[in-house]
Amino acid sequence: MSGFIEGTARGQTALFPDRLEDWIGEDHLVRVVDLFVDELDLPALGFARSAPARTGRPGYHPAVLLKLFIYGYLNRIPSSRRLEREAGRNVELM
Repeated sequence: MSGFIEGTARGQTALFPDRLEDWIGEDHLVRVVDLFVDELDLPALGFARSAPARTGRPGYHPAVLLKLFIYGYLNRIPSSRRLEREAGRNVELM
């Protein structure tokens, strides 16, 4: 996913005492969503902008946004503003 804004690595230890991966159970639904979207062929599904442009500031990778929307759908969070708040406070979305 080079060329995109990726955020902080999940394995980093500066934000919390433990890794973020340790705060989420092994059988949590977020892990299923993560694996499902990683296995998709986004360009073949019509995500034409899955390749970054050479000009301007890079956008977020479509896979990250798709994971966020699927999580919102499964947890009955339809609003993008509420998803933004959840992404800032909910460890599952970090």
